[in-house]
Amino acid sequence: MRRIRLLTNRHRAPSTNQVLGLLLAFNAGAVNAGGFLVLHMYTSHMTGFASQVADGLVLGNRTLVLNALGAILAFASGAAVCAVLVNWSRAHRLHGVYALPLLLEAALMFPFGLAGAVTLSWPTPFAVPITVLLLSFIMGLQNAVASKTSGGSVRTTHMTGNITDFGMEVGKWFYWTRHGAAPSHLQAERHWKRLCMSGGLLGMFVLGGLSGALGFKYAGFICVVPLAALLLALSVPPLLRDLPRSQALLRRLGGVSRG
Repeated sequence: MRRIRLLTNRHRAPSTNQVLGLLLAFNAGAVNAGGFLVLHMYTSHMTGFASQVADGLVLGNRTLVLNALGAILAFASGAAVCAVLVNWSRAHRLHGVYALPLLLEAALMFPFGLAGAVTLSWPTPFAVPITVLLLSFIMGLQNAVASKTSGGSVRTTHMTGNITDFGMEVGKWFYWTRHGAAPSHLQAERHWKRLCMSGGLLGMFVLGGLSGALGFKYAGFICVVPLAALLLALSVPPLLRDLPRSQALLRRLGGVSRG
């Protein structure tokens, strides 16, 4: 239980950032791949959506533009909500400052898993069903959690940066091997950690993608429920620890409002 609490604690360590990042990368891969099977689009792929805005404008395709704008705004809104929740938790000196965004993500994923097929028919002003906006919001929320916990060094919903980091570390290794330029012990240690982290995030994302794709193919939307349960398991223990402090805060706020 203590180890779970540490994953969302305000005091960070490289090991907790790595474990949380790997778990969230698995979750993102599953949601992203499963969402593609249902929606035929990757809801965390903001680079593609940004390009889609430009393509839609040039082609005069209003639907393309609206689709992309909806996903981008939802993703950005998720990141903004994460920042609000994290900064509020820090301001009130809660221990699990990153637990509230994960709890919100779990709360959004549970109804999606239980009634996802219904939401596919709910229209929005962006010419896509509410499911697209919901998944994009969830991906933005989660990516912001990983970014804030690691100081911007860990991304879990898209792999461009991780593959770039992995390629650079492989390039360093080839250079050192070919030119006999032995790195210092510190350089070698940093190289190995970066290689393992970028490769691990990529591997967990792909593994999550396989799980999500298979789950959606054979079980349908209900396969999202175990993913939401994972996030719930990460968020509830630290929130329970902060419960006395939160209750005291609510009492103070109630007293201020009555006054």
